[in-house]
Amino acid sequence: MLQRIRLWDRWLSPLALLIAWQLGASLGLIPDRLLPAPSTVAATAADLLGDGTLAEAITVSLQRVLTGFAIGSVAGIGLAVVTGLSRWGESLLDPPMQMLRTVPIFGLIPLFILWFGIGETPKVALVALAVAIPLYINTAAAIRGVDAKFREVAAVLGLSRAGVVRHVVLPGALPGLLVGLRLSLGSAWLALIVAEQINADAGLGFMVNSAREFLRTDIVVLGLLIYSVLGLLTDALVRFTERRALAWRRAFDAR
Repeated sequence: MLQRIRLWDRWLSPLALLIAWQLGASLGLIPDRLLPAPSTVAATAADLLGDGTLAEAITVSLQRVLTGFAIGSVAGIGLAVVTGLSRWGESLLDPPMQMLRTVPIFGLIPLFILWFGIGETPKVALVALAVAIPLYINTAAAIRGVDAKFREVAAVLGLSRAGVVRHVVLPGALPGLLVGLRLSLGSAWLALIVAEQINADAGLGFMVNSAREFLRTDIVVLGLLIYSVLGLLTDALVRFTERRALAWRRAFDAR
């Protein structure tokens, strides 16, 4: 029962903001032309759902972010494992990854267009890069942070290198990996917002961009709200996975 209450707690502040927003719009404190009321946005959402526009846009955007996330997570975790387990890997891979971390991702858009054209590839590549970097940083640091005593115990027990990785390193690095996963999911949605401005003809970004040209503030706000809700849902999924995967770990319980 307590666990269920805690799950609902995370939705209280967004709901409170939504209520305050509606009250402000109803009292005339928030001009409708600048920020439409939630009721107006909800009516727009119903209309777009009715004609299939919204469902199609969400489906396309989800496909892009899931494809980019899959590629970026494999690359980020793979590079982190090599870096964390090998001094040569750290010497060869970590410097360019640290350099890439400081490069503004959105500044790479013109280069990606030159490399990949204006189709789906640059959009997915941008999301994949946004996912790979935070996942790499956190996972590599977590692997390096595994207590050396555990490795010594594994050596005494006669575990092979693969056994040490499977039974010692990866479980020990799991908390850091999951933190990186949460950060990378947030980065994925941020990158998607920008990526869908690259000559897109479908998706939430295309819907928002088209609405901007026709001064449809309600559709713009709706698109941004959907991005934020999808981000909150994916973060909740990772938090759920974290609670299950790290049930063995006693952590500080905030009260």
